[in-house]
Amino acid sequence: MIRGGRRGAPHRGSGWIPGVQRTLWWVTIAFVSTPAAAKFFVNQGVVSSRTDMLHLLRPLIKQTVTYRYERGREVVAHGTGWVERIVTDAPDTSTYFTPLAITLNIDSFEHLEFETRPDQLLVYTLSQGDERVIVEFAPIGPGGEDSSPFAPRQLAFDTSDYVQMELLGLEAREDE
Repeated sequence: MIRGGRRGAPHRGSGWIPGVQRTLWWVTIAFVSTPAAAKFFVNQGVVSSRTDMLHLLRPLIKQTVTYRYERGREVVAHGTGWVERIVTDAPDTSTYFTPLAITLNIDSFEHLEFETRPDQLLVYTLSQGDERVIVEFAPIGPGGEDSSPFAPRQLAFDTSDYVQMELLGLEAREDE
């Protein structure tokens, strides 16, 4: 902020000559800090703002994802599920991961790390203390084989041990 004004009488030591009226301009410069610019990330980063976490996770809504729950360095649980909701400012809504539905409450986590895989899909790591949930987009369909034990797999039904039988109904007896 810059302030300026006139001062009626000059002060001594500034070339003041008695009997001569001078008008001096004085300027006060106060340094005002500007608000910090918003951070930006390209392909990876760590965010702790609830708004940023919500915006980063929003593309996962109504998508199939794989998840791994880790405590320390140990994988406690893993699976594949469908992201039903992502909420914030809802203390009565829990975060849960099941194969049928996943609900994420942003307030359950301290921060979110994200990085881009070589196939241009994102890996999200939601952290709270020493507990982490790693969430990855899991497109199910034809593609290359993934050797990861956490990779999504299409459910298959083994029919080799079953025999197909046809039962004749009442209509068949009338024809005889």
